[in-house]
Amino acid sequence: MNDQFSVLNSQLAILALLVPAGLILIAGGALAGRRPAKSAAAGLGAIALAAITFWAFGFAFQLGGVGLEADLPGLEGLVWEWASPFNLDWGVMGLRGFLLLNEASTPAALSLYLAYLPAVAVATILPLLSLRERMPGWMAALGGLLVAGLVYPVAANWFTGGGWLMHIGRTLGLGHGYVDLTGLSTAAVVGGLSALLGIVFFGRRLPPLPEDELPALPPAHLPVLAVLGAVLFVVGGMGLAGANPIHTQAGLFTPRVGVNLALAAAGGAILPSLYTWFTTGGADSLMAARGAVAGVLSVAAATAFIPPWAALLLGLVAGLLVPLVTFLVRYVLRIDDPTGAIPVGLLGGLIGVLAAGLFADGLAGQGWNAIGPEAYLGVTGQGVTGFVPAPGFAPDWPGQISAQLIGLAAIAGLTVALVGALFLIFKVLLLLWRAIPTPDRDEQDAGLEA
Repeated sequence: MNDQFSVLNSQLAILALLVPAGLILIAGGALAGRRPAKSAAAGLGAIALAAITFWAFGFAFQLGGVGLEADLPGLEGLVWEWASPFNLDWGVMGLRGFLLLNEASTPAALSLYLAYLPAVAVATILPLLSLRERMPGWMAALGGLLVAGLVYPVAANWFTGGGWLMHIGRTLGLGHGYVDLTGLSTAAVVGGLSALLGIVFFGRRLPPLPEDELPALPPAHLPVLAVLGAVLFVVGGMGLAGANPIHTQAGLFTPRVGVNLALAAAGGAILPSLYTWFTTGGADSLMAARGAVAGVLSVAAATAFIPPWAALLLGLVAGLLVPLVTFLVRYVLRIDDPTGAIPVGLLGGLIGVLAAGLFADGLAGQGWNAIGPEAYLGVTGQGVTGFVPAPGFAPDWPGQISAQLIGLAAIAGLTVALVGALFLIFKVLLLLWRAIPTPDRDEQDAGLEA
């Protein structure tokens, strides 16, 4: 691996850690009293938990077989993928690189660890911020451990480390396989869905709104904090897009990536501001900040593959949906989601995953997942393509969107199965704990006197 690229990727990966930091600040901006301090502590703990867990075994589960796919010096030893003995294209998880030792100690492997750590942290932060007051701390920590060490790494292996979603372009003839350039949109889906499961299992339904009271969006208790968090998230997202050495080698970190992220964030921020201005008489900084984050998530999976106009459109759609879904969650479903994990994380991630299947124009991604390195759909030089290709390219419909939908369903199913099973166990334990009679103080004193 070129030392210059190694240093550049590492610097951008460090910058990308602003992504989870921004999420923590935005969550804190929506909370009152002492809750922002508790939220900050939980968020920092989530980042630490993600870093250690991903180092210990998450990296191996995600990227233990990446050497089978990537022609990058330094990854030759990462070639153990648990797959069907009859067809290696149906890989399930990696099994090499634990503790970043031996074959995982090369500059290329360490750069990959740094490149994916922010996404792992996002997948961990979203449920932990939602669950920190709903269950004992050790239960929340175990939930974060499961997401950071198993759920997201296994899901990410399927489309980054040699897993089966990378290969459905050639096994099932579906586009270029599942596409998520940064892994961030998928991380938001995993984290947002885990948070939703936690709210369903351990949350309480909000009381119905009194008939004489008008519904209102959640207030921004610390608006400057929320806006600062959004800015950090956008800057970190640009770093994350260029942190992966495999993508850098493939020439995917281009100025279009930065332009798309900037336009998506701008679109995501402007429509919530206009919506709240028209409905309440003033722009809401919290909705604008959340909209900017949702805008980034809406293009993070396909930011190298879509044109700028599509990035702006996706950001506008994601931004507009943030206050609408917030209203739906709060007043129709009566779900208590103060940190916005559902309208921001889950919604933004869902849009991001589908973006490549709709708006990828074919100008980038030639040979992605070993599909069409010279020509695709009979067109020389065509890359990842969705429904709206650039002039001169052929639409890949419904191939690419089918790959995205299959991947989304599989990853959601994995998350619901593993996280849901753990939360069900926790729920039973809490019910049993509360069912054990606890003697009051008088009874304890009487027992001591006896």
